[in-house]
Amino acid sequence: MNRLEGRRILVTGAGSGIGQATALRLLDEGAAVVGADISAEGLETTRQSAQEAGTADRLTALTMDIGDEASVVDGARAAVETLGGLDAVVNAAGMLRAVHTHEMSLQAWNQIITVNLTGTFLVIRETLPALLENPQSAIVNFSSTSAAFAHPYMAAYAASKGGIQAMTHALALEYGKQGLRAVSVAPGSIKSGITDATPGLVPADSDWSLFAKLSPIMPTNLASGGAGMGAPSAVAGVIAMLVSDDGAFISGTEIRIDGGTHA
Repeated sequence: MNRLEGRRILVTGAGSGIGQATALRLLDEGAAVVGADISAEGLETTRQSAQEAGTADRLTALTMDIGDEASVVDGARAAVETLGGLDAVVNAAGMLRAVHTHEMSLQAWNQIITVNLTGTFLVIRETLPALLENPQSAIVNFSSTSAAFAHPYMAAYAASKGGIQAMTHALALEYGKQGLRAVSVAPGSIKSGITDATPGLVPADSDWSLFAKLSPIMPTNLASGGAGMGAPSAVAGVIAMLVSDDGAFISGTEIRIDGGTHA
């Protein structure tokens, strides 16, 4: 299926997990992709997978730290120059830290907000001029089921993802008449680098019974943190739809992808 042939797309967080799966899916559907990540090693694994799929000629790897304004300014400029413009941006980069809220330092809080929320804003700010040169364009932001449902020990993460969700609504209204669509995806129970690391991030005295409501009702064949998980490709497929013409009437909303965890 080549419904994205000719589309020029920037994907952040493309070095692992859902961001990596998304970059590879968009390549499979014909897009030219700049895959950005803070990890050069992660980007190399993405490139190798694209090489095996025969799509590496349309992938450009870009080392970029979305938590650093100068890095985003330079990276966004490089992405636009490399692709000759932009048709869509997928903001998949992010981070998670889990801690008792009463023990969270201001430094830790600010780090999560800076990377997840401010970083997403910076990428949007720097790419909007290129996106608005097109009669139709799209931004897909990564929220999380934690924005609307309780995830213990993750107050800062939830706040950052709730902010992304709210910002997405504002973008959709502000730029809709100029042909820009803005949508959030809210993954949950999806295997990723974040979920793999979660058991080592939560407090040692965590009450694991609080995670009982975070299990999908759909069958899963992957595991992370001792729980059943869906594959990153489940999210990547939805994103491919959203940045294609099939998503042309979807804007200013969230799409929850969690295997029925919060049904």
